[in-house]
Amino acid sequence: MTAKRVLVAYGTKHGATAGIAERIGRTLTEDGIEAVVLPAGDVHDVRGYDAVVLGGSLYAGHWSSKAKHCAERNADSLRHRPVFLFSSGPLDRSAEERNIPPVPAVARQMQLIGAREHKTFGGSVTARTPGLLARSMLRQGKGGDYRAPERIEDWAHHISAELAAA
Repeated sequence: MTAKRVLVAYGTKHGATAGIAERIGRTLTEDGIEAVVLPAGDVHDVRGYDAVVLGGSLYAGHWSSKAKHCAERNADSLRHRPVFLFSSGPLDRSAEERNIPPVPAVARQMQLIGAREHKTFGGSVTARTPGLLARSMLRQGKGGDYRAPERIEDWAHHISAELAAA
């Protein structure tokens, strides 16, 4: 049996969501899946993949436009393969404490492409995050890295198990 080929695509502003996507890709690879991790803006055709994991950063309740456009651009092909969506954003432990439902824009994308599920992970704003807003948040004590690597890896293992059972 050949290994499943999975695309892990992401839309990010400052790299935190890319870090989540890379961790998902590494975990899928450890599980024997051929994972390809790409920025969502670089994805123009998903037909060469058995499944797709698509993630985007959340800012003020809005999902990454690059992730959204990737979903819309590939909607016909995505409907014919397993798709898993994720968001990153909360700058607190809320994503670890409870299941956070997708924001309305992500829920619409899920319906459009027939995604199997959605997971929200914490976000990250640190001293390395560029921009005035990030610096302002850090001055107010609202920064930190809340991505919870073990939760990301657990979800990636869950995706591997789902694909193996299919």
